[in-house]
Amino acid sequence: MREAGRCDDRPIGLHVDGTCSPGFEPVRDAFVANFAERGEVGAAVCVLRRGEVVVDLWGGRTGPADGAEPWRGETLVNVYSVGKAVAATLVLRAIDRAEVGLDTPLVEFWPEFGTGGKEWVTVRHALSHRAAVPGIRRTLTDDDLFDWETMTEALAETAPWWREDERHAYHTNTFGHLTGEIVRRLTGEMPAVELGAVTDELLAGAPGADLFYGVPLDQQGRCADVIWDSPVPALPDVSQLDGDVLLNVLAHFNPPGYSSVGVVNTQRWRSGQFPSTGGHGSARGVARFYDGLLQPDRVLPEPLLREATRPQSSGPCPILGDDVTFGLGFVPTTPRRAYGPNPGAFGHFGTGGALGFADPEAGVAFGYVMNHVIPRWQSTRNRALIDAIYSVV
Repeated sequence: MREAGRCDDRPIGLHVDGTCSPGFEPVRDAFVANFAERGEVGAAVCVLRRGEVVVDLWGGRTGPADGAEPWRGETLVNVYSVGKAVAATLVLRAIDRAEVGLDTPLVEFWPEFGTGGKEWVTVRHALSHRAAVPGIRRTLTDDDLFDWETMTEALAETAPWWREDERHAYHTNTFGHLTGEIVRRLTGEMPAVELGAVTDELLAGAPGADLFYGVPLDQQGRCADVIWDSPVPALPDVSQLDGDVLLNVLAHFNPPGYSSVGVVNTQRWRSGQFPSTGGHGSARGVARFYDGLLQPDRVLPEPLLREATRPQSSGPCPILGDDVTFGLGFVPTTPRRAYGPNPGAFGHFGTGGALGFADPEAGVAFGYVMNHVIPRWQSTRNRALIDAIYSVV
């Protein structure tokens, strides 16, 4: 492996460390340019090609102040919706072991979920954002947010926002409690425990490669602070709202901290289990997770993974405000949200630009994490890294 070293044209005060295999220098250059030209504060990127680590770089700092700790290879950070694909993988493993089909209604193992006319919702609906519960209707507090039973009960009792197969809407936050409770009902374990079993298998022996739902207290010193310039919003009186406007407010801010606003970077948030929004990981952990998925039948049976990563639902989304395509917890590559040039790639972006994906044709597994949030998913920073990879593979 080639030492990335210090780059002569880096900004004063920027230090990029790690390794970069010969031939992958364009990725290193793009990573450095993210700091010099695109406002990156702290970040890491890891790329595996056919099981070999070819890029493992990190740089910048773990907080907004100049005196913040330098980013390290083992630094953890909130990866937001990158965790959705991980949560979906736990569901797929659980249904495979329990011999439950994708088209099995949730009420067969979670009877309470049928409340309000949701008996039709299946595992497939839940994973493809068609389960009709992207927002919880009962008013909740941030104390409720940290109580799994309260959150899943409120989700189960929510009347559906649409009828069977009428539409889809990104379950931006509820996806985590929805999929996490499916895992708990089928395995008897919380999603953090099931994730631990997967990471023990995939990440063991790779220093600093971690994924967590709930970072252990003795590991929270490794966490970088998320830097989010948006102020805490003044929420409208929901009694005056209806339709998709109401849906959007409840989806993002019921409970108020559901999207991490006001609670991110706290010990309580980092310790909690929020598979949609609050997963923490390193670039190494994200990349090695996807590398495991590229190995036939290691994480999931190959036919089940193929089904999960193909398009399941396409069309306008009232949450994202765009036409989108969903797989089963994964987002297949599309021209509007492309991972690269190959049609079989799959993964998931996270708020601010974090990204994990796999490209079976190229044999690429990719993880990128950062602490300076840019609104929405795709950014000039992750785009530059993706383009650099495909300039050399």
